[in-house]
This record gives sequence, structure tokens and C-alpha cells, in this order.
Amino acid sequence: MLADYKQSGRIEAGCDEAGRGCLAGPVYAAAVILSPNHGIEGLNDSKKLKPAERDILRIEIENKALAWAIGICSELEIDEINILNASFKAMHRAIAELQRKPDFLLIDGNRFPPYDNIDFETVVKGDSVFASIAAASILAKTHRDEFMLHLDARYPEYGFNRHKGYATPQHIKAIREFGYSSVHRKSFHLKQMQLNLF
Repeated sequence: MLADYKQSGRIEAGCDEAGRGCLAGPVYAAAVILSPNHGIEGLNDSKKLKPAERDILRIEIENKALAWAIGICSELEIDEINILNASFKAMHRAIAELQRKPDFLLIDGNRFPPYDNIDFETVVKGDSVFASIAAASILAKTHRDEFMLHLDARYPEYGFNRHKGYATPQHIKAIREFGYSSVHRKSFHLKQMQLNLF
């Protein structure tokens, strides 16, 4: 059972990101404000859920949350400011888009630059602790996966529909054969040793 909130009586937003460790595509973040009695069963770290489970929960979250929003940082921004800062920027953008302003943020991870003087707490593996962070992880993951399917239609040779931009053997083989596409993160060049592993 995940905790419904950290501090009773406050408007808490859970925040998480998806795509931080990918070789291609943007990083997505989500911010979610759940009701303390949200009525959503099965919330968990998105990585522990099957794709079909995530898709069902996404609909529930978007319909039942008090507020939710997505923030995106492109691969060009990632190359410019690095993936850690891009992840933070995507979270800031998601928080900024919330229709209700939170007075407390629960952030998955161990670091976070303050946003708009809102109190916050970082929680390592927070998507396995708090429902709002788990909800954010599900939205970030499903929205990003959906976008990667669009990229797959543009760049079918890379197999984005299967690995979503992560460094799988298939993806690395495609990079060796076709080179980097315009949506690959150029600051994520694979070492030659890594390329030779597959």
C-alpha cells in the first residue's frame, strides 16, 4: 500500500520523470495532485507495471486527479544543459502547467532545484512510497511511450516502438548501421567498447 500523502491538509503534487536513461527522444515529467481519497487502485512504480496496466491507470489518473500536467525537455535541450538539468526543467514545466497550485512537492529522487518557493521533499524510490509520485511516474512513462511510437513511424529503422529509445542490443545495432538520427541525444555518444559489445 502506498501512502496517500506526506503532510495532511496540504495540496501535494507528486513529480517523476521518464526517459532519463535513453539514447534518443525527449525526457518527460509529470506532476500529479491526487485527492487524499483518490480511489485509484493498483498505483505503483510504472516500471513494475505491465504496459496494459499502465494504460488503464493513466485513464483513471487523468480522470480522477485534482490536477495533472506533463512537462517535456527535448533532446536538443538535453544536449545543451545535460540530462539531469533537463529532467529538473521538465519537472518545473509540469508543475507550472498544473491547474491548481500545490503548496508542497514530493519529488522522486535525491535532488531537486527549488521551484517558485514551493516547499518540497525528495524521496528516493518515491514511486514505490507515495501514490502521487507513482501516478506521476505512470503518466510520464505512458505519455513518453506514446510519443516514441510517433517517432517510430518517422524512423522505423531504429525500432523505437520496442525499446522506446533505451540502449538495448537492437537499438545499438541500429545506431551502428544507420548512425545517429536527428532525435538521438548527441551528448550520449556510446563508447566504442559499448558498441562492440553487440
